[in-house]
Amino acid sequence: MEKHTKEQFNQFMSQLKETNATLDFFCDFKKIQENVESISIKLNQLNYLIGQEDIDAAIRRLWEENKNVFSVLEILIAVRSSDKKMTIMPDGSVRLLSSFFESVDGVIEYIHGTGLDEVFKNKQIKNLVDYVFGVETGLDTNARKNRSGHLMEGQVASIFDKAGVKYREEVYSTEYPALSVLGEDKKRFDFVVETNQCKYLMEVNFYSGGGSKLNEVARAYSELSPKINAVDGFEFVWITDGIGWKSARNKLEEAFYAIPNVYNLTSIEEFIKRVKGEEV
Repeated sequence: MEKHTKEQFNQFMSQLKETNATLDFFCDFKKIQENVESISIKLNQLNYLIGQEDIDAAIRRLWEENKNVFSVLEILIAVRSSDKKMTIMPDGSVRLLSSFFESVDGVIEYIHGTGLDEVFKNKQIKNLVDYVFGVETGLDTNARKNRSGHLMEGQVASIFDKAGVKYREEVYSTEYPALSVLGEDKKRFDFVVETNQCKYLMEVNFYSGGGSKLNEVARAYSELSPKINAVDGFEFVWITDGIGWKSARNKLEEAFYAIPNVYNLTSIEEFIKRVKGEEV
């Protein structure tokens, strides 16, 4: 395997993309709808409070009818009950938000303390189901970080599918006895592509921002690659992209020279061409 040149590295850097976010990345509307639907009956019952002049009396009437409807009040201030958020009281004590919903007086204190009483009385919200859909959409943006980790994997899989490259996802090193050189720890690879000549064990990632994580990844793969490549019939492949690497250029350059098979979303075509050639 030939080592990369400085010219190849500069070209690699020039190809890095600012983002790999597709249009469906920004909001998971299916998940949002499911979250809203799961509490929609309670939200519709809470709609009774909208426009009530005597909010305290209305809360007491609704409590008598069905006190369980108040269990969803946290989402109205953009807090998930699973987060178990707390608030500090005037006397300095700390209290779980959910504890307010154990009594009607607690509910009244919560609604006044959060400002929801004015929102209800002034009809600033027309329908709580629609309102919570908006809240859930806002909270869903916090999940983008989790989605971004799988986004690159999905894109690489799509590229392989279009090119007709057969692959397997999330494959553990323990499948291959020859990889005992990696030690006792199970190593999970994002993809494995097998041809008549070689088994390619692949890691893929995308970094739109910098940080110490990039240096750690580059160092780890620089150490992993020669161990795998020393085993007959196996090669390590790293597919990475993102302008975050510009902040860790030196570390990436070291890895680029140490790892023969480094590709980005542009140069991955070179790997596909190589794989196709080995399938003949």
